Amino acid sequence: MIKNLDGRVAWIFDEPNFDIDLVVGVNNMKIQDIEKLKDVCMSDYDVDFKNQVREGDVIIGGENFGYGHPHYPSCRALRALGVKGIIAESFSPGFYRGESTNGFPLIECKGVVDVADRWDRLQYDWNTEELTFIDKGITLKSERVPEKTKELIRYGDIITYLRERRLTS
Repeated sequence: MIKNLDGRVAWIFDEPNFDIDLVVGVNNMKIQDIEKLKDVCMSDYDVDFKNQVREGDVIIGGENFGYGHPHYPSCRALRALGVKGIIAESFSPGFYRGESTNGFPLIECKGVVDVADRWDRLQYDWNTEELTFIDKGITLKSERVPEKTKELIRYGDIITYLRERRLTS
């Protein structure tokens, strides 16, 4: 069973085709040190982001979120800061495959950009696949999340998934 997402909207990228590399900056793609990645994460958008975001928060995105080359430092930095998932109108296929394989929750939900405001409290229920904006009393139905994707999220990443599946077979 996957724990429901329960947090706040830490940021909204409402433009279509957002390049995820911009979260840490293209010049920082080769940084491996997670503390350095956390320091640059979102600094081009909000210099105090790393101090405001907290465990359980999510990012909201527009259509074709994650467009570009699917590099991993941006989502590594977001996860290290406590971001538990991204909810977007739709995802770039390469980004979706890559981050789903890493066990990072990516949820497609039409209309989310029109409803969300920064710091809104929300909850995503994996069983009903519904996103509720708690203070607004608005609930949106997401696209169906494939069972294989849910399994990867449940296990945390593909390596753990494969290891556990091999041990139980």
